[in-house]
This record gives sequence, structure tokens and C-alpha cells, in this order.
Amino acid sequence: MTRRSALIVLTGLLTLSPATPAVESQDAAVKKKPVAAQPQKKRPPAENYPVHEDSKVQAGVPQGTVHGPIRWTSKVFSGTVRDYWIYEPAGYDKSKPHCQIVVQDGMRVGRRWKFPTVLDNLIHKKAIPPMIGVFIAPGVVPPARKDAQPRFNRSFEYDGMGPRYARFLEKEILPEVAKRFHLSDDPNDRMITGSSSGAICAFTAAWERPDLFRRVFTAVGTFVSLKGGNEYPTLIRKYEPRPIRIFLQDGRNDLDIFGGSWWEANQQMLASLKWAGYDVAHAWGNGGHNHKHATAILPEVIRWLWRDYPKPVTNVAGTPRRSKILLPGEGWEVVSRGHKFTGGPAVSDTGEVFFTDGPNNTIHRIGLDNKVSVFARETGDAGGLMFGPDGKLYACQNDDKRIVRYDAQGTAETVIEGVGSNDLVILGQYGYFTDPSSRQVWRFTLDGKKTVVAKNIRLPNGVVATTDHAFLLVTNTRGRFTYSFAIQPDGTLAHRQRHGHLHRGDGDNDTGADGLTVDTDGRSYVATRMGLQVLDQLGRVHIILNKPGRGWFSNVVFGGPKLDTLYATCGGRIYRRKVATRGVRPWQGPVKPARPRL
Repeated sequence: MTRRSALIVLTGLLTLSPATPAVESQDAAVKKKPVAAQPQKKRPPAENYPVHEDSKVQAGVPQGTVHGPIRWTSKVFSGTVRDYWIYEPAGYDKSKPHCQIVVQDGMRVGRRWKFPTVLDNLIHKKAIPPMIGVFIAPGVVPPARKDAQPRFNRSFEYDGMGPRYARFLEKEILPEVAKRFHLSDDPNDRMITGSSSGAICAFTAAWERPDLFRRVFTAVGTFVSLKGGNEYPTLIRKYEPRPIRIFLQDGRNDLDIFGGSWWEANQQMLASLKWAGYDVAHAWGNGGHNHKHATAILPEVIRWLWRDYPKPVTNVAGTPRRSKILLPGEGWEVVSRGHKFTGGPAVSDTGEVFFTDGPNNTIHRIGLDNKVSVFARETGDAGGLMFGPDGKLYACQNDDKRIVRYDAQGTAETVIEGVGSNDLVILGQYGYFTDPSSRQVWRFTLDGKKTVVAKNIRLPNGVVATTDHAFLLVTNTRGRFTYSFAIQPDGTLAHRQRHGHLHRGDGDNDTGADGLTVDTDGRSYVATRMGLQVLDQLGRVHIILNKPGRGWFSNVVFGGPKLDTLYATCGGRIYRRKVATRGVRPWQGPVKPARPRL
């Protein structure tokens, strides 16, 4: 079995702050006041863990070298400075690509956990591939005044959710290390770990970027409400599984403060990871918020995370969910690329999918043979598309402020004039369209009549009817919820309600909800910044499919002869993915779904 060498990145604290001021005078003042007797809090049992043999310096085992500290000024975290160190294993071979492990809190954790010694021993025993370590500190922003504190960036970098820290490693630290060492860019060759806030940071980096890191160890992880980390147990259950392997450690006497209980949060993390089908292991103890237990188990944790290397960590099958739409081995695949901005996917009576490229003023057709061709040109920056019962393709033309319909030859005929429009749905001889510029929803007939049926939606975008045509669903790009309106016999709308509760990212002011579609079971599929959020009939997100690619995720539709393939427009590409459910063609009439499970 051939083995690639490996790189380990460890991140640590950079001490730039003055000493903590004394508080003896305050304590003395308090003692003078009569205070009611308080019950003594029972101290947790003393922690005594044996030192693992692989954490001891062994005779005859070559020792690696630690280089540094090296000062670094970041651009990703503007104004921050920090130090990092590099561990070079004995016998480093520059001809081989090296894996990476990232450990937060750097040489402070590195020394406490006896990381260099553990690496020396495990590499010597060939339990893991040879690894180079890089120990990097969280940043601080030095103050302009000498009598002021720096801005300590540890909580922002570590506790905060989102891809920032992974991008910092990808764009700054790893390229800098690669100037001195031959690094592998395979995510299976990378482990990331840390303690406390450094632990949640490790998880976040792998969660956000499994294309960078796939092996994770979290010790006394801060999965509580400091900067949003308490949401992870929910998100883990709702997102489709990601290709990461996780080991959790915590103790029953960990912190229990304003942000939550560390112990309970780690139990919830484990429960969610197991429920979602992840390759996860754990070690629970009775200790507090410290390094003792993690230090004792570190050699075995590393062995477990790398146990079958170089076999890659891949997507897990996942747990059967209430919304059973995932198919094993099926993911997003590119159908067409090279466009400026794709949108408005619509399915024809035969299952062909049409989509727009607004900036290029074109509408494209995806044939049943999956070949992509141009259907129409000079389309007036067309956005939303939808077929009608007449077999014609209706399009929202933004530049010309009109809705048109195309015949089979791509010749356009005007239906509605003098209105802004973004997306539309057709339910027989009438339909609805959104008008973001006027914050309205319109009803229109195929013979050209129109009337406003809903007002004062901040940015109405996608629109679709429920499968039984009883309600109209409208997304609000600048809000948190989708709206539901009861369709009345005369086509007017009533009983407006904030219906679909969508998730949004840590750095997002809104969900970015755009287009949506529905399936025969009454579920709605909403394109958002966080991915494709799938809601049941009651407006609850059951599962979130990963965003297909980079760029704005604009819309989705069911296509193919059996309507069992999702087509998604995202950035300059269109993607497809086969699923275990089917869509509907709204213009063909209502389809009554089963009663929802409450």
C-alpha cells in the first residue's frame, strides 16, 4: 500500500495582551458585607488519566523539528496579526505531497496535547503517514493607542459560523506553508482539530468546506449559543450528509453558563451526527473544561480518524428521512456551463427543460438526449419561464416590461405589456406573476387581462401553486419566510400568511429565496443561499440539499420524461440531480396530495 506524507496545521493563541489587573481590593470590600450563607457547589471529581505510551518520548524514535514562531498579517481577517509554527517530521521527503491537519490554539494546544511527540511516535510506527505541522494563532488587531487593549479575534474567528476561517487557511496559511513544504491538496489528506472554541472552528471549517478538510477532532467543543454554533445539531439533521469523519470529546462537568451547557450541546451534536448517518465516534468523561482528557486520548483519536488511510472519506449514505427524496450516490452534475446568469427553468409536456441566460438574451433547451441548444435569441433579458396549456412557452421579459409566449419555432407573441415581472405560474387559462419592482403579485389571463392581487411584499420573487391549486406560494428574497395565499374561485387571493420558515446563513440578513417548485407529495423546493430547502405542506424545512455550485442559486424545476430529475440554475451553469420523487406540470391541472403528517 502506497502512502502519501501528511501536513498538520495547529492554531494557537498569540499573547499580546497585558496582565490581568488585580482585584484584591474589590474582594476585601465584599468580605466586609454580611452575606447569607450559600450552598457550596460540589466540586467535580479529580481527573487522573494515564499518559498514553505514544505521548511519551520513545528511545530510538526520531524527533521532528518545530520552526517558528513566524509572524503573519492577514487580509481575510483584516488588520489581524498572529504567529504560526511549523512542525517538520524527521526524514521529511520533499518529493512527496504531504497531508494536512489543522489544530486550533496552536503551540499552546500543541504542547499541552504533546502533539509533536505523538506525531513522532505514530509516524515512526507507520500508524499515520508522515506529517508536517503548522501551528497558527488566532489573530489580534493591535490598538493605535498604547494604553488600550487589542481587539482579540479568537471568538470571531473560532466561534463564528460560515466559511471565513476555512478561506483564511486556504488562501493564506496553507499557500504560505506550501512555499516550504510539498503539500497535498486532497481533502482526504487533511485533518483539523482544536479545543473549546477551537473545536467548533475545526468542525465549521470541515462542515463548510469538505473539499478542504474531511477528518475532524473536537475536544470540549463550544457548540453553544456564543455566535450561532447552537444551530449545528439542527442543521446536521436537515442538510444532506457531507463527507466528513468526526470524533467528539467532552466531560460531564464541562461549562454551563449563559451560552448554554457544553456537555448537553455535545450530546446533541453526537445524537444529530449519528441520526444523520455520519462516521462519528466519541469519548465522554467526568472532567471539566480543560485539556486533560483530550491529551490522554489524542493518539487513539488520530489513529481512528486515519484508520483506513489512504482510503478516502466519502459521502455517507445517510439516515432515511421523513422526506424520502435522496437517492444513494446521486448528487448535482453540470448539464451546461459557460453562461452569464442562468434562471427560469421550465419543463415542457415531453419533459424537456428550458432555461434563460438573461445577460446573453437567450433561452436554451435541454433535449431528452441531454443536448443543449439555443431555443430563442434577443429575448429581452428574459427571466421566469413557464409552459401553458396551449403548449407555448411563456416568458417574463424584464427589458421590455412584458410577458410573451413563444411557439415551437421560437417566435414571440406579446401577452401582457407595461409591467415588471420576474417569475410566473400558469394554472390553465390564467396565471400569476411576481413584480419585484412594485412589490406586488399580479393575476393575468392568457388573453391579456391583468390585475394586482397582492401588495407590500418586500421583494416578491418565485411563485408557484400548491399541487392541488388551492394556495399560491410566493418567496420573499429579502425576508425569512415564504408566503401562502388561498386562491379564491374568482382567482383573487385571500388569507395571506407567513408560511415557509427558511434557514439563513450566519452572515446573511435574509435567505436569498428565489425560485421554487413543488412535487406530487405537496413539498415545496426553494432555492436559497444556503442550498435547496425542501419544505413539507406545513411550511417546515425537512431537508436542505447542498447548493449546486458557486454563484446565485436562482431556481429549480422537475424535468425529464418522468419528472424525477431536479434541474437547478446557479450562477453561469445549470445542474441536474435525480431524486426519489416527482414534480408536476401546473398547467395540466391540480393533483391532490396526501394529508400531511402533523
